[in-house]
Amino acid sequence: MAMTPQKQSPQSNAASPRARKKDRTHWLYIFVIVAVVLGAAVGLIFPEVGQSLKPIGTGFVALIKMIIAPIIFCTIVLGVGSVARAATVGKVGGIAMLYFLLMATFALAIGLVVGNLVHPGSGLHLEPYEESKGGSDGTVDFLMSMIPGSIPVLPTLVLAILVGFALQSMGKAGEPVLNGIRHIQAVVFKLMMMIMWAAPIGAFGAIAAVVGGTGWAAIGSMAILMGTFYLTCALFIVVVLGSILKLVTGLNIFQLMRYLAREYLLIFSTSSSESALPRLMAKMEHAGVSKTVVGVTVPTGYSFNLDGTAIYLTMASIFVSTAMGMPMGVGEQISLLVFMIIASKGAAGVTGAGLATLAAGLQSHRPELLDGMGVIVGIDKFMSECRALTNFTGNAVATVLIGKWTKELDFEQARAVFAGKRPFDELSLEPDAHGDERSLEVEGGTEPERELVKTR
Repeated sequence: MAMTPQKQSPQSNAASPRARKKDRTHWLYIFVIVAVVLGAAVGLIFPEVGQSLKPIGTGFVALIKMIIAPIIFCTIVLGVGSVARAATVGKVGGIAMLYFLLMATFALAIGLVVGNLVHPGSGLHLEPYEESKGGSDGTVDFLMSMIPGSIPVLPTLVLAILVGFALQSMGKAGEPVLNGIRHIQAVVFKLMMMIMWAAPIGAFGAIAAVVGGTGWAAIGSMAILMGTFYLTCALFIVVVLGSILKLVTGLNIFQLMRYLAREYLLIFSTSSSESALPRLMAKMEHAGVSKTVVGVTVPTGYSFNLDGTAIYLTMASIFVSTAMGMPMGVGEQISLLVFMIIASKGAAGVTGAGLATLAAGLQSHRPELLDGMGVIVGIDKFMSECRALTNFTGNAVATVLIGKWTKELDFEQARAVFAGKRPFDELSLEPDAHGDERSLEVEGGTEPERELVKTR
């Protein structure tokens, strides 16, 4: 007991930078909300002024297009490496990856079905920005020409997959290159975050232009998309995940969600499920899932089990294509679904990465739809919490299910914890030490468990 304060002290120091980042993201969220409200007001009160602001939204989308290829390349190369490393852990990694692939495909399909039933964006008739129109002048054209052009996405995707497998085949010799790409990815995500700080400006111009051109119809269409998305995610959690959890383990999804209530509040305040990752790992262990299963499933799921993001990507794609008056056929939707399954890996934990993935999908299949993304920029932040909460719940359920399938779940402990009979001790949470050999020794892990964790 005397050692606990010593271990918590460095963690409190390490946590302070994360807290400052959360505060900055919170301000970004507030700025986007204010920009959306102001843009809608300008569009309604001064329609012509609102329409003249369209190049602002178009310029922001161009910035996102600029960063798509580097994001896709880095995340896919590292993602292929992660799959291979997860598979080496054995049965847990194999079952986890198969489950993640099936659930991601199912979530994407649900998004496509709901989108085709509701037809969000119908009646907007958005038009792409064209330099020849009256709203353009020499200054606007000059500023737009300063933004680098986008790199083709599909060739980048193919190259990234090949590079990833090539590096894996090199074994230890490929590790320095993987580490180098990991550092490049950090730079790319930092650049993405810098671009996202311009989101309030881009959202203001995009919303003002759309509302100025269509009036209240734009506000109604955006409200329909957000409401449908929230309802779809809620039904996915309760009906799909809840049913699977009940059939496989007999446990109740509502009890699981109540057990993770503090984490939901944390995610809602930060718009990112990454902030609750250490707490989810600790709580899943407390709920009776073995360290090995938790240590493999949760971190891997944060990159590959993105149910909320999958639903968002497909519904947003249909919204944009419908709003632009260029609906996609069934074949295009299916090919887009396949692309999203691959490209969405690694879209979690970085503000704006989901938006970049959406842009990548549209650019690869229907580049002419990219100009319609300005509307999505304005309402993306409103849907980010729901995406994060759905992703988080999906990973919590996956951890319990894989624990059951690998016979690494203590049912008696899980039932007692979910029923509230054995509450989690919040003061015992040590995220920095979680999952390493030292924490296994302190908490009574066995030697085989320690050896398995060493392989990660």
